[in-house]
Order: sequence, then structure tokens, then C-alpha cells
Amino acid sequence: MENLEDLLLKYALLNAVKYGGRADAKAVMSKLMAERADLRPRAREIKELVEQLVAKVNAMSPQEQYTLLASRWPEALEERRPREEKRPGIDSLPALPNAERGVVVRFAPNPDFVLHLGSARPAVLNYAYKLKYGGKFILRFEDTDPKIKRPLITEEVNAYEAIREDLRWLGVKWDEEYIQSQRMEIYYEYARRLIELAEPTWTLARPRSGAS
Repeated sequence: MENLEDLLLKYALLNAVKYGGRADAKAVMSKLMAERADLRPRAREIKELVEQLVAKVNAMSPQEQYTLLASRWPEALEERRPREEKRPGIDSLPALPNAERGVVVRFAPNPDFVLHLGSARPAVLNYAYKLKYGGKFILRFEDTDPKIKRPLITEEVNAYEAIREDLRWLGVKWDEEYIQSQRMEIYYEYARRLIELAEPTWTLARPRSGAS
């Protein structure tokens, strides 16, 4: 059985990771009393220790909290992770700075062919980070350069659907999908705004009346 200080540290780290880097002493105390009824007679004594450990945890950065929890109690992270996220190797991925509240990642294939190993790798890696931290995975088809990379749509192969099917086979689920060629009006509008912002704002001064 874990000693009391280690147990409280684990609960404080779990609470902090769950709630954006700030552990709550009352929540940690409630969890302890719920799971360790034998400690209830010592509640007043333990309360002081809880407050000390919560203060220690809250002095850490969210990344430090997550790293310490993952290194000492990885099984605690497994317990709070949805079933989909329980995939081998995710916890061993290099940490991303400032990602504890979730990430937005994207996979942007050119639909001129089916996926190959080189293009599948970033899709899987990005999705793994989405599972590690939570957030959003975006699938964005880059198909606005038909002269160099013409989209592949024939009777035999539709690259858009083939890529979607390959991602499903890899176990990658996307939250949003965009096809760039269908969003040209949006790009033109922002290009127009940028051009307007770049235009000179100064005007020539008028000559004073009576000046020669």
C-alpha cells in the first residue's frame, strides 16, 4: 500500500491535470476520505498535509505536473483516459510545451494519390498527440494547385475517398474536414483585406492659400 504522502501527491496531481493545472485541496481531501475510510479519524491532522501538497503541486507548471504523474503513476492516467486513447506508446511520446489543455493538429494531404508510408506517418503521429492531450484533429485536402498536383479522380480511384478510407484503416478519426478548393471565396476575401491593409494611408498635403 502507498504511504499517505505519496497517495495524496498522486491525487493532487490527478486533480491538477484534470482541471488545467490547479489542484483543489477540498477535492483531494474528499477523494481520500471516500477511498480510505480508515483515515477519517485523522481528518484534521491529514488536512494540513493535503494543503501542503496541493500548494506544492500548484507551484509546478502544468507540464511538470503531467510529467511527474506520468513517470510515477502512469496507470492513473490510463484510468482517466477514454478507451480509444489506451494505445501503446502514446505516453512515451515527447512532451509538447503548453499543450496540457489540448492541441489542434492537422493532416493536409494532396489528393493526387493514395496514402503511402511517408504520408501516413504524420497522420498517425498527429493523431497520437491528439489522443495524448485531447483537442482536435483536422483533415484538410490541399487541392488548389491542379497544374502541378492534379487531384486524382477516375472511375477506378477517387483519391479523396481513398485517403479517408486509408485513415479509417489506420484508426485515425478526424473531428473536422476541409477541402481547400471549395473555400476559395474565403481566401479571396482575406487576400482582399490584406491588400487593403497594405495600401498607403498618407495623403499629399494641400498647398497653403496664397503660396506661390
